[in-house]
Amino acid sequence: MREVHDHHAGDWASRWLGRGLDFEESRLYSPGDDIRDMDWRTTARTGRAHLKIYREERQPLVHLVVDRGATLRFGTRRRLKVAQAARVAAVLAFASAGHNGVIGATLWAGQDEPLPARHGRLAALGLIEAAAAPCPPLADPAPTDALRYVDRLAALEASLPRGTRLVLISDFAWLADAHETQLARLAARCDVWAIQIVDAAERALPEMGAACFHDMASGQRVWLDTGETAVRSAARSAFADHLAGQAARLVRAGVRHQQVDSDADDLVALLAHG
Repeated sequence: MREVHDHHAGDWASRWLGRGLDFEESRLYSPGDDIRDMDWRTTARTGRAHLKIYREERQPLVHLVVDRGATLRFGTRRRLKVAQAARVAAVLAFASAGHNGVIGATLWAGQDEPLPARHGRLAALGLIEAAAAPCPPLADPAPTDALRYVDRLAALEASLPRGTRLVLISDFAWLADAHETQLARLAARCDVWAIQIVDAAERALPEMGAACFHDMASGQRVWLDTGETAVRSAARSAFADHLAGQAARLVRAGVRHQQVDSDADDLVALLAHG
């Protein structure tokens, strides 16, 4: 059953100009503008390059992507990273619903689950129910798993309307150079915000003697003597370099980026960045 007063993105006009659906005016082209918005008729008439400006919807679509993949099934403080991802999605969904927003979502897992865009509180509740459900069992990692994220990003670009506010909630362990181009294409079309979930043990390996570590994404196992200071220091430096590399890729793609610890309880501060 749908809400009686269901609405969709674009039902309300806005005084803000941006990447909406309704044409507002033309202006002179500036270096760096998206050529897909070129106003060719005005350009031909005046002999100077012009760009079309659209009126942004007052309540654009908010689309939340919740990664429930293998590397999110990890946690050493309070909760798993996948549980924190669900909590982040819940906070943002209710915030959007409080402004009569239109909310859609995609859950990335063994079988990706798209949730259709809906208006208001029912959409938020549907997303929370799906994101908080038990994760399905993990399958053996496939050699093409990294390429799957390219396809996922391409699917978002193809399906989301221009001007969508897209929030990617993940640990971004999958992020590599191969994803930059597709992320940049997506960021040129949508307002993309990456929220990265990080566990405390990833930042600083705890001292617990000899331990076997299992990479759930690759299936590899390795023994480490965490009692050795040099081992913990090397692990800390390696992960810091890993985070810096991921952040650099997101910046180059034009994506806003924020880290959230998996054991953080207060997520209200996220609303100030949304």
